[in-house]
Amino acid sequence: MKDQSDSDALNPQMLARFSPLDGLKKDNLHALARKTHLRECAKGQVLFRKDDEERRSLFLVSGTVELRDGEEVVSRIEGGTPQAMHPLGGVLPRPYTAVALTPVRFFSLDSEQLDLMLTWDQTGSYEVNELGNGNEPTGSDDWMTALLQTKAFHRIPPANIQAIFMRMQRVNLKAGDVVIKQGDEGDYFYVVIRGSCVVTRETPLNREGIRLAELKLGDTFGEEALISDARRNATVTMLTDGALMRLGKQDFRTLLNEPMLDWVDAEAAERIIAEGGRWLDVRLPSEYENFHTPDAINVPLYFIRLKLKTLDPAVPYVVCCDTGRRSSAGAFILNERGFRAYVLRGGLTVQRAD
Repeated sequence: MKDQSDSDALNPQMLARFSPLDGLKKDNLHALARKTHLRECAKGQVLFRKDDEERRSLFLVSGTVELRDGEEVVSRIEGGTPQAMHPLGGVLPRPYTAVALTPVRFFSLDSEQLDLMLTWDQTGSYEVNELGNGNEPTGSDDWMTALLQTKAFHRIPPANIQAIFMRMQRVNLKAGDVVIKQGDEGDYFYVVIRGSCVVTRETPLNREGIRLAELKLGDTFGEEALISDARRNATVTMLTDGALMRLGKQDFRTLLNEPMLDWVDAEAAERIIAEGGRWLDVRLPSEYENFHTPDAINVPLYFIRLKLKTLDPAVPYVVCCDTGRRSSAGAFILNERGFRAYVLRGGLTVQRAD
């Protein structure tokens, strides 16, 4: 398998043909298009194997793929068809082996990052420029998209993501300003939103400091201050005039904690349903149509506040999505408003794999 040439690069319009990418806002689609490349696979090659647990979503652009369970052909998927608009073998571990029946073109995305971006897009209720001063150059919103893709943010409960953005403070700095000093106590977590910084570390043999890295738009630093009381192990200095967003250590520590949610496994969820509860699927309509739990109500996460009057406060709801991330955000909203909501642990991918 290999990447295609730049002339075959993906564009936002092509990405938006696929589900759930069609639920992303334009800014995130553009950011994904810049970082995602078409790949090609020769006839007979394997795209993934049965029981594979790599958290990547594969989308078929052209060609034909067979899904096999051992020697048995379960289905054939052809690029451009409605079946190909959804990720191939979206369950983990993979229930089938995917083999190229013809030369194929496809692209893949980190499933965790995609799910996080979907959650943010569907829970965010303000524009990026509310965090800035309105005078940022075109593309300044890339810092937020980049931040959502960092591993540090994968640990944050989705119901808290918006609160983190709202508590961030903007700091304007000049070239040469020292942001953090090696040996100082940690106090803030930082994101570069304009300009660039240099990271240096002082050693007994080099008091001027060894240059370790240059940080640019979307890069983060200071994470250790958020999860421990360790002192700074490097100095960060502005290389150019610029701006940072910062979040206090105590804010981040508080927001790392999971909101009060009731998580249930599949067995417990079925008991709640049998006793009069309802499934509430908060995925996009295109995802719901591709597969869903029988009798589930579909209220996409971005509509949930508007559709509260259609839900019965006397009925307990088991909220579900693919992974549990969007459903936990949905359940948090419901519980805040007096509903009794549970979250399906592991999401529907676990359900379908059983």
